[in-house]
Amino acid sequence: MQAAAFRASRCARSPTALGSPTRRRPLAAGFTIVEVMMGVFIMAFSIATSITTMQRGFMSLDSARNISLASQIMQSEIEKMRLKDWSVVSGYAPDPATPTTTEPGIDPAFVSVSSRFRLVRTTSTPTGQTDVRKIVLTVTWTGADGRTMSRSYTTYYGRYGLWDYYYNSV
Repeated sequence: MQAAAFRASRCARSPTALGSPTRRRPLAAGFTIVEVMMGVFIMAFSIATSITTMQRGFMSLDSARNISLASQIMQSEIEKMRLKDWSVVSGYAPDPATPTTTEPGIDPAFVSVSSRFRLVRTTSTPTGQTDVRKIVLTVTWTGADGRTMSRSYTTYYGRYGLWDYYYNSV
């Protein structure tokens, strides 16, 4: 009895009982296929862009690291040559008119990179200066992207330079 009274009171309050047209509430709608495809496209584009940016960043980091190593290799060779006698350094260029190119080898301290880097020393005598040698050190290597890279260092070695000062005046 109470249930029937409850139903009757409910029907009296319902919109259909009052004569208004029946309306359905809209159902909880999901995304359309177009919206999903747009989201997937945006996500794929952002992931692909970030991956290529990271690759470029790692290649730049490798290039910077290799340039630093090449500089250290050349600086090490210059320091070794700086303390050599004039007779040794002048022997690098036997003919003043023809520059000589040799591969002195990379210092054993750089064992981990000696297979990737190549050091070349080119020596010449500047015109009219018999007591000076022009020395060019060039280090070449292949980068992570397959390109051949190189760095050069040019210096002049004088007959009465650092070696003479260090060993004969001290």
